[in-house]
Amino acid sequence: MKEIMSGNEAIARGAYESGVSVAVAYPGTPSTEILENIAQHPSIRAQWSPNEKVALEVGIGASLAGARVLVAMKHVGLNVAADPWLTIAYTGVNGGLVLVSADDPGMHSSQNEQDNRFYARMAGVPMLEPADSQEAKEFVGLALRISEEYDTPVLLRTTTRIAHSKGLVELGERGEHPLRPYTKDPKKYVMIPAHGRLRHQAAADRLAKLTRLAEETPVNKVEQRGKVGVITAGVCYQYVRETLPEASVLKLGLTYPLPKDKIRTFAQQVDELYVIEELEPFLEEQIRAMGISVKGKELTGVLGELDQKRLAVSLGLEDPPPSASAVSRPPVLCPGCPHRGVFYVLRRLRLTVMGDIGCYSLGALPPLDAMDTCICMGSSIGSALGMEKADPAWAERCVAVIGDSTFLHSGMTPLLDVVYNGGSTTVLILDNSTTAMTGHQDHPASGRTLGGDPAPKVDLEMLIRALGVRRVQRVDAYDLAAIRRAVREETAAPEPSVIIVSRSCALRTSPARPLVVDEAKCNGCHACLKLGCPAIQEGARIDPHLCRGCGLCSQVCPRGAIGGDSNVQC
Repeated sequence: MKEIMSGNEAIARGAYESGVSVAVAYPGTPSTEILENIAQHPSIRAQWSPNEKVALEVGIGASLAGARVLVAMKHVGLNVAADPWLTIAYTGVNGGLVLVSADDPGMHSSQNEQDNRFYARMAGVPMLEPADSQEAKEFVGLALRISEEYDTPVLLRTTTRIAHSKGLVELGERGEHPLRPYTKDPKKYVMIPAHGRLRHQAAADRLAKLTRLAEETPVNKVEQRGKVGVITAGVCYQYVRETLPEASVLKLGLTYPLPKDKIRTFAQQVDELYVIEELEPFLEEQIRAMGISVKGKELTGVLGELDQKRLAVSLGLEDPPPSASAVSRPPVLCPGCPHRGVFYVLRRLRLTVMGDIGCYSLGALPPLDAMDTCICMGSSIGSALGMEKADPAWAERCVAVIGDSTFLHSGMTPLLDVVYNGGSTTVLILDNSTTAMTGHQDHPASGRTLGGDPAPKVDLEMLIRALGVRRVQRVDAYDLAAIRRAVREETAAPEPSVIIVSRSCALRTSPARPLVVDEAKCNGCHACLKLGCPAIQEGARIDPHLCRGCGLCSQVCPRGAIGGDSNVQC
């Protein structure tokens, strides 16, 4: 039986068929759908963890208990999980453990386009890269077998294009794998320096065995055609097959360690050799170090995502397309988004805003223009404290903004830092009761698990007070006057403070009655347009099909011309 599946769906299916019994992740595009699809299989215990480091640590524990485990995250998530990742490379595993890292060439939904293939090389662990949905499914099983046979975690690296593109997948039955017995072995699993030195040697010995596997595995295969040769992997294989149909191809499925003998043999069989890969010259540099002459990044560059057209232009097979001045539609906060009013107020108060990762990152864009930085998950609070440490005057002019899911991911420790080191930073937690940016996943403060079961719900206010913050306010995200009053009070306070700005995500609530503009009162001042709401159109008209009835526009209208709500100026 065959089914059309995205790469993420196929990975989930591969986990099911391969006997995975524990799956853990933190949501992040382009990897999110892996766990959402795994959760549909009751035989797999699947969960969201508060962040990627915790997810991997849970996965490590499950592996030590003998389970087959899959852990998934987007590429920057592996930065968060790098500490346990680089250490489990030494300790090895018990039950098979595969970590899926979903890279994002082109930064479709990310703050960078780092190349996570280097995490395999740095850790000295094997890495697989599927080229389509069928391989995405198959490589999960292969990764788990390699993991158990060679006592190693395995990196399964995908990209946005593989994660979200669809293809035919041959379905199979689930293979059950009973728990492998756990054996106490402190010299293997307790990474004090004396043991770590021994395990480092074991990891080096293992890498030599994996190098032999790279030469023998059928996922590294030669397609002999013409005298032009290409070494490639992942989705780039698809681009090469379409752009250079007559070329011979060495398609790598196991991309670390490299099959050096196979590469040398292939290079001798062609007159001209190319390495086609996205982002960094990961393959190219290793092949050049072998003394083999190749062409690669001088043609394709290291920036952005490849496709058939760009590859053809890079190889001189087609002329570049004419430069276009097409106007793209910028991303905006949704109509009725509870974050909009916060940024409107912060902009009007002329505050410097240390931002964070979430839907609210769009508060940096016009017309709100209310965010100064956005570095990584949880960075807003530490950055605001840093501003204050550089010059105490910043305490009254700078605030940190962070979402509820992001705060639980990595905001608690910097808030503790503020308290511990005598800061007086003001933090706004934008609590919309979900992980909205990646598709409304639950988290420890939403009251539900990945499977939809009821769960203990973190009381954010109690948690914040437990961290030592004495000044905590909760305000309605749709009440501009209350937000403004709270921000003024807390930025003036000589101690740390937190404002929890609460409203459920607009996409998870029923809309109120659409507002309307009284044209007799409207003088065309465009104050409402400064909210950046897609429902408000030029000429101060409100689209009733988009309006969620949040009432923000009625609060900013100086003439009371919108909808019947109170005329509160901010």
